Amino acid sequence: MRILSRFLCLVLLVAACGGESDAGPVAPLTTLAPAPVASSEEASGQVTEFVAGPLGAVEVAPGEEIQIRSLNAITGDVAFQGIPGQRGVELAIADYGPVAGRSVSLGTPLDDLCSPDGGQAGAQTIVADPSVVGVIGTTCSAAAVAALPLISDAGSVMISPINASPALTSDLAGTPGSAYRPGYYRTAFNGLVQGWAVASFVLEGLGFDRAAAIHDGDPYTQGLAQAFADAFEELGGEVTTFTAVNKGDTDMIAVLTAVAAGGPQALFFPIFMPEGGYIVQQVGGVAGLEGVMLITASGLLADNFMELPESEGIYISAPDLRFGSNRNSITGKSADDFLAAYQAAYGEVPSAAFWAHAYDATTMLLRAIDRVAVEVEETLYIDRQALRDELDASNFDGIIGAITCDEYGDCGSQLITMIHHTDSRDIEAGKNNVIFGYAP
Repeated sequence: MRILSRFLCLVLLVAACGGESDAGPVAPLTTLAPAPVASSEEASGQVTEFVAGPLGAVEVAPGEEIQIRSLNAITGDVAFQGIPGQRGVELAIADYGPVAGRSVSLGTPLDDLCSPDGGQAGAQTIVADPSVVGVIGTTCSAAAVAALPLISDAGSVMISPINASPALTSDLAGTPGSAYRPGYYRTAFNGLVQGWAVASFVLEGLGFDRAAAIHDGDPYTQGLAQAFADAFEELGGEVTTFTAVNKGDTDMIAVLTAVAAGGPQALFFPIFMPEGGYIVQQVGGVAGLEGVMLITASGLLADNFMELPESEGIYISAPDLRFGSNRNSITGKSADDFLAAYQAAYGEVPSAAFWAHAYDATTMLLRAIDRVAVEVEETLYIDRQALRDELDASNFDGIIGAITCDEYGDCGSQLITMIHHTDSRDIEAGKNNVIFGYAP
């Protein structure tokens, strides 16, 4: 302040002594005046007043915890995906520690049921509580499509470790997806990248130019099957059949018979259990598909599918889990650190692939809250628009690799691998048997 006062005195002197110099008129003094100081507390760097932005703010009273929520599939057939995601959130909170001097609470875990109804119900619970700052979820894209409008309209944020449907973000060419809403982010890859990876593998890795695709109507499975079909045809292949099963179907013979009529060399079915299990168990009994090469996606990179004897020989596209020496630059933890902590806490290894994505998504949210939180007279204020702006600018190293967000919320590493599962008695060996890698 003393330096600034002397500078202002000099400006006054110059203004009084000349009106103009060789460079032109001297700037008016008012453009150089500092903002008024309201109190000694402000002068010492303490904020004495908080004004919320256009989306409002979360107020955390003295002694209260910061509230975030996890909305994942933690019951039912897809719990193998959602439970490791939920646990990844818990471990990230423990590793991060206090945020803006406060502890963080997950409250009661919420279940997206891998369905629109589950996603909507979870979102309604979240937005009914104004103390919730943000959400890590969902597991399934169908749940996200239903949950996101509620969460976005409430000014909140949601970061998904697993959703891959292009509809939730964009076509990666500047066009927002049909389900995109502000406040949505993901550390999972965009399904368009996975579609290109599978198409490239079928054509280049396997040498096949005729393929069929089956989805189950879910935004994720349909979007990924379509991304594969589009990429396969663009690369010169022929899609012989593009069809769907229904969730809950157990008899796949009619659909598989229709697929056989096209004479494909490969069949891509990026669906979930139990329908994926029924396909591999019944495909061998359909004339014309005895030698077809089976390919699926990360929804079936799971123990309850890979332990089926009929799953042997299948190729599975999934996020690249070869994390090597990668460390989350916010907590300093590596994949090995995480897996050791996971096994110590839960007595098992993760049952699905997106555990690191959940960990990185959570640290991304916690750091953003930490950076925008403002304390006034022991009450903490978290501005919702400022939080979105901070997440937009995310830039750090995660266990999964570099994390930066584009304008529609795609933030994660877009690295895809193909693994070859050959032994249902050694699932871990199958998960690590990478035979093809793809980076856009």
